[in-house]
Amino acid sequence: PVGPVNFATQKICIGRGLAAIRPKENVDRDYLFYFFLKNEADLESTSGAVFDSINSKQIRNIKIPIPPLPEQKLIVAILDEAFEAIDKAKANVERNIHNVEELFQSKLNEVFSQRGEGWEEKNLGDVCVVERGSSPRPIKNYLTNDADGVNWIKIGDVGEGDKYLVKTKQKITREGAEKSRFVDIGDFILSNSMSYGRPYIMKIPGYIHDGWFVLRLPEEVNPDYLWQLLASNHLVKQFESLAAGAIVKNISSTLVKKAKVPLPPYEVQKKIVAETDEIRTQCSKLKDTYEKQLSYLEELKKSILQKAFSGELTVNEHVAV
Repeated sequence: PVGPVNFATQKICIGRGLAAIRPKENVDRDYLFYFFLKNEADLESTSGAVFDSINSKQIRNIKIPIPPLPEQKLIVAILDEAFEAIDKAKANVERNIHNVEELFQSKLNEVFSQRGEGWEEKNLGDVCVVERGSSPRPIKNYLTNDADGVNWIKIGDVGEGDKYLVKTKQKITREGAEKSRFVDIGDFILSNSMSYGRPYIMKIPGYIHDGWFVLRLPEEVNPDYLWQLLASNHLVKQFESLAAGAIVKNISSTLVKKAKVPLPPYEVQKKIVAETDEIRTQCSKLKDTYEKQLSYLEELKKSILQKAFSGELTVNEHVAV
């Protein structure tokens, strides 16, 4: 990317993707750093380049306001103090977000650890059918933009924590689909490589490669119950244990089928879904509040930088965090 700036903390060699900038005697290094921090997003890249870039002539022509050195140092002192306060506030908010996530997982673990009449513990392979996807190779020969193409499902089509897969970025040909595995609306898919152990429920039909499993559920298993269970640390930790030792973290269908699943009667599953949905909603609201606070703190940084380089920052400036 164009714009990010850092201090070198040791002697290094740099390639063409970096520029070394050394302030002259009348320019404070930290003042220059804050200037580039403020203008990082505004640096214009060279037009027509495959990758964003900025050449040495463009860098040399950047206009920088240079007040007397004592005033530069005063601005740096004010910014250092303000940014330290903001960073401490951000750390506290990020800790609160982590605590909310921990609380949510703790509540889920409490729910799935309970036992009662009619509860059973089964291997996942005994609860549902587990099948691995497959991919036509080389896949580039089967990608298409034609209207008769079919949905080709990749991990990038969904975010971590999403429940449903609703669209795909790519499609493959009907010929390619014959060499893949079909998943229908309502089917479960579970990632098995790299970002392994992430469950999703299909809202569209499509085809999966061998980085996915499809789980086909019997009528006695509530889909929402199984999704909540698979998304919880109760199962995630089992998947991590099953994948331990692999150079590239992935889990085979044989190992996935061995995961232990607590299975209560169907009516209890529905009750647990309602309970966990309520917990998720409350935790999500709290997390949203904290994330808004983080956004506010980032905007506050930008505002202070703007004032610093427009002459509006004063010695008596106080930052409310």
